Amino acid sequence: QVQLVESGGGLVEAGGSLRLSCAASGRTFSTYVMGWFRQAPGKEREFVASISRNSGMTDYVDSVKGRFTISRDNAKSTLHLQMNSLKPEDTAVYYCAARWSSSWPLTKTYDYNYWGQGTQVTVSS
Repeated sequence: QVQLVESGGGLVEAGGSLRLSCAASGRTFSTYVMGWFRQAPGKEREFVASISRNSGMTDYVDSVKGRFTISRDNAKSTLHLQMNSLKPEDTAVYYCAARWSSSWPLTKTYDYNYWGQGTQVTVSS
């Protein structure tokens, strides 16, 4: 199994940027498809982005395309989410998730086996 710990959240003004990180430990990181999800108050957890095991494929929800970039460093067992041009509607708790699989795409919460504890992102208007 794998343990996931997110960091990098915070308070930022609209139009600003944040870079989230997710440190993984345990089983070989490169064997996992990785994803980012977010959950706003009173809403269901939603898919944000995912990346294949070798970074060859990425997928994004339409609302973040062109603004967010997912990346991974398998040598450092780390996942990142670069978030630019942030909007108030991006405010949520952001979670990284992992699935030991070669399947693609993986965009549903039930596709993932392992989750971090989340990091809060707040975008002020």
